Amino acid sequence: MRYKFIYTLLFVSISFAAYSQEKFTLSGTIFDAGNSETLIGVSIYFPKLKTGATTNEYGFYSITVPKGDYTIVISYVGFENIEQQISLTGNTKLNFELAENSTSLDEVVVTSNPLKTNIRKPEMSVNKLPISTIKKMPAMMGEVDILKSILQLPGVANAQEGATGFNVRGGSVDGNLVLMDEAVVYNTSHLFGFISVFNADVIKDLKLYKGGIPASFGGRTSSVLDIYQKEGNNKEFHVNGGIGAVSSRLLVEGPIVKEKSSFVVAGRGSYAHLFMKIAGEPNAASFYDLNAKLNYRLNDKNNIFLSGYLGNDNMSFNNFFINNYGNSFLNLRWNHIFSDKLFSNASAIYSNYDYGLKIKMVGIDWKSTIKNYNFKYDFKHYLSNKLNLSYGVNSIYYQFNPGTIKPMDATSPINPYQIAQKYAWENALYVSAEHNLSDKISLNYGLRYSRFLRLGEQEVNVYANNQAVVFNPELQIYEEGMPTGTINYGKNKKIVDFGNLEPRLAISYAINDDQSVKASYNRMSQYIHLISNTASVSPLDIWAPSDQYLKPQVLDQYALGYFRNFRYGDYSLEAETFYKNIKNKADYIDGAELIAHKAIEQVLLNGEARAYGLELMLKKNTGKLTGWLSYTLSRAEQRTPGRNADESGINNGEWYRANYDKTHNFSLTAAYQLTKKWSFGGIFTYQTGKAATYPIGKYQYQGITIANYGERNLNSLPAYHHLDLSATWTPKPDSKKRWKSEWVFSIYNVYNRSNAASIMFEQNRETGLSEAKRISIFGIIPGVTYNFRF
Repeated sequence: MRYKFIYTLLFVSISFAAYSQEKFTLSGTIFDAGNSETLIGVSIYFPKLKTGATTNEYGFYSITVPKGDYTIVISYVGFENIEQQISLTGNTKLNFELAENSTSLDEVVVTSNPLKTNIRKPEMSVNKLPISTIKKMPAMMGEVDILKSILQLPGVANAQEGATGFNVRGGSVDGNLVLMDEAVVYNTSHLFGFISVFNADVIKDLKLYKGGIPASFGGRTSSVLDIYQKEGNNKEFHVNGGIGAVSSRLLVEGPIVKEKSSFVVAGRGSYAHLFMKIAGEPNAASFYDLNAKLNYRLNDKNNIFLSGYLGNDNMSFNNFFINNYGNSFLNLRWNHIFSDKLFSNASAIYSNYDYGLKIKMVGIDWKSTIKNYNFKYDFKHYLSNKLNLSYGVNSIYYQFNPGTIKPMDATSPINPYQIAQKYAWENALYVSAEHNLSDKISLNYGLRYSRFLRLGEQEVNVYANNQAVVFNPELQIYEEGMPTGTINYGKNKKIVDFGNLEPRLAISYAINDDQSVKASYNRMSQYIHLISNTASVSPLDIWAPSDQYLKPQVLDQYALGYFRNFRYGDYSLEAETFYKNIKNKADYIDGAELIAHKAIEQVLLNGEARAYGLELMLKKNTGKLTGWLSYTLSRAEQRTPGRNADESGINNGEWYRANYDKTHNFSLTAAYQLTKKWSFGGIFTYQTGKAATYPIGKYQYQGITIANYGERNLNSLPAYHHLDLSATWTPKPDSKKRWKSEWVFSIYNVYNRSNAASIMFEQNRETGLSEAKRISIFGIIPGVTYNFRF
């Protein structure tokens, strides 16, 4: 009996080995033939088997299929397809170079299909926008803007005019993990949010995850915006740039060692503030940024990349209020191909964000920073054409400077002071799988474990009952608690630690080749928080780590969607509904003043938040006229109940609208290619006004009229809407000369809508009556830019 079992096991093993020998792996890297840039998301398809693969973030692909003779089709948006016969009799490596589509305009209209929805992949709540699509959208003041493009997607809204950042599915700005070449970008905006920090000339690819977020990402509760920069042309030198009314830009790229290594350097700078000074304008705003990247291909299995960014904004309001901030990062990466089925990427990253504020009437010069040192090692394992694994590790060390305070000048009453710096260490392990169970059912599932440690060196306050915020029962208000003592933690000594398991699951069921139903669930933890209170007297931008008072946020999000392509993908429909719940959402006590606060825990309470809604997106993917219509119906709320029966909580412990809640969000985006010389773009945006708190009365105190405000965010600002148009003229589209140019004419806010950034309530000095004033940032803004390339 024992021998029979052994013989059976041996037979099964031999049969399995024989079966395995009948399958072989085709792998390689796909490049742009014009500049040798690797291409992300290229499709490699086997029509005979009705299966395929796509290239990863570094252009690598791997697919395992049975032995045999096949026709493979390589396709990518804006490039000519490749059809090639192969005889797969063993593991084979094939690199491909795709040439840009050189067919006539009419033919491009028929074949180009950049926004077709992927029906079978379990990927949902994800938007990919090719740079070619973004460049067809209206360019504000001639500046193509990546951030403006994602604001036209369902579930995404701008914070407001004059504010930085964006909100995704009712989440806060700090809930967005924004990555450029894997490095964290903490502030995404220039010039009051009017222009993003992402120079479109140097951007290669972007993807926005609103839900169904892969286990490789963590640390935030709203979204992931994953952006990759170009690698540079390793065949020949090129220069392109643009000269506009308020800013100009220049990009230079070329080979270091031809067809082996390359560089790309791009810079932008504004100069409108110079004209303001000449005109005697007391306000001024300026920015600059610099992108750079080097890459070296050691051999077919090893690539090294070094990329960086440096940007800064400086704004002055009548010299009484000066605000400056900037991002910077440096990333050294190593790609290694262990085998035709195993790809790896190791990264060592430094990121820095600093935020400064000077207020002349107070005499304060204040600056905060957040620095992080990040190491990550990721693997992609192509086990078969039905099962791929991703796994890796991530370790981030944080250094927080809540505030360095100095006197603004010799007359200032402010004494120099350094608020205690804070340190933390975040680590994570993850594994996830892409699994095709059948022709109809596909899964993406994974698990991430994260651990966060608050570390010394720091002197930490101790409070009675461990409560840094106390409740005054007589006045029915929350007040700052008084420390009863302190505990001194030495360097790298653990103050507190947190650990969370974060499961992820997404499933797709293909009804047929043109329609599918998808569902997803993900849990995510956020350990660092942006301390920014729009109700505060002074604007602020401080990042703080979780501790024994400020707890980590934990998100649970569920989504269900229906996806369909019409007329071979000429049109697409995406409909999703979502629900998300966040524990430990930070809330501020009434009257909280944050600037230069030495113990921020004294004005913060832990509450909860929720958001739910419906998203619709209808896309026209082909033809001279392309674009999409998006609509979001949603609600974003938060609640901070009392910690016991004697406390009222914030807003009486009831749910109230989050600051960024916008019930309706509608956007229509269109691009029209009239001729080879002329193309046009337009965007119309309509949003319900964001939540606001208005006074419900007033009273006199010692001769001063004081407003009495009602419940939090019970009111709304007026509706926000505007129309933007642009036209692009290419004088010589068919010119064979190296010098190519175009003119971009644009109008932001065509009908000069005065959208309210806020409402100010004050007393009219002449009549003595109370009045409300709408504060608007931007009116109609025309622009013209000359773009060139050689």
